[in-house]
Amino acid sequence: MSVTTTVDHAAGIAAETARFVATVRTADPATPVPSCPGWTLTDLVRHSGSVQRWFTVLLRQRIQEPPRSREVDLRLPEGPDGYPDWLADAAAQAAAEFASGDLDEPMWAWGADQHARFWVRRMLFETLVHRVDAELALGLRPGIDPALAADGVSEFLTNLPFAAFFAPGTAALRGADRTIRFTRTDGDGDWLVWLRADGFGLDPDGAGAAADVTADVTVRGTAADLLLFLYGRLDRSADRFEVHGDEELLAHWVANSAF
Repeated sequence: MSVTTTVDHAAGIAAETARFVATVRTADPATPVPSCPGWTLTDLVRHSGSVQRWFTVLLRQRIQEPPRSREVDLRLPEGPDGYPDWLADAAAQAAAEFASGDLDEPMWAWGADQHARFWVRRMLFETLVHRVDAELALGLRPGIDPALAADGVSEFLTNLPFAAFFAPGTAALRGADRTIRFTRTDGDGDWLVWLRADGFGLDPDGAGAAADVTADVTVRGTAADLLLFLYGRLDRSADRFEVHGDEELLAHWVANSAF
């Protein structure tokens, strides 16, 4: 099932970017980011700001087919110290674009929702996860709003089946009606993923059918921890999770669902 959400994705981007900027502003730009091997904080901020700018260009154009190029005038700062303000400016440009048009307009997207709003929601969780990366790199324990985290779990699991062109491992997520359940322990949220011979995805019949299914493996945790697990920022062996069932199936999921 997908959790019904009242999350304001545009406002979330502004808040997450502001927190991201505050986290890195006084930090050493050369600090390694363990959750993104080989990257420094500068690399992390450059990536996040570049993604925001690219998505903003796509939204401005309201593209109706896959883009042929990812070339964007990034206007990179002259040195590492300029990256925090540069990231803040990317979010400001995005906010201006959000306010200038109807985000319910039809638009090409690589995921399930073929509307402009897809890119706003996607930008939010790109920003949130990399804000978490920055905090982890600096030895901080990230906090994530539970409702926002639950929406992020839904967004990830809804769109992952469409991500094969940049997440090729997902092609291996097949099975003879195998099921993986992710259950939130701090509120309403239960997601049942089916692995079938022809692909995988969230329970196609909705919550009514899913509630009666005993999954082959179940992962229980808070919405925030489930989100970080899905993005590979928390290991399934962490004591924050309860795991019941087929550990090999879960390992297979982890190995092939990298986003």
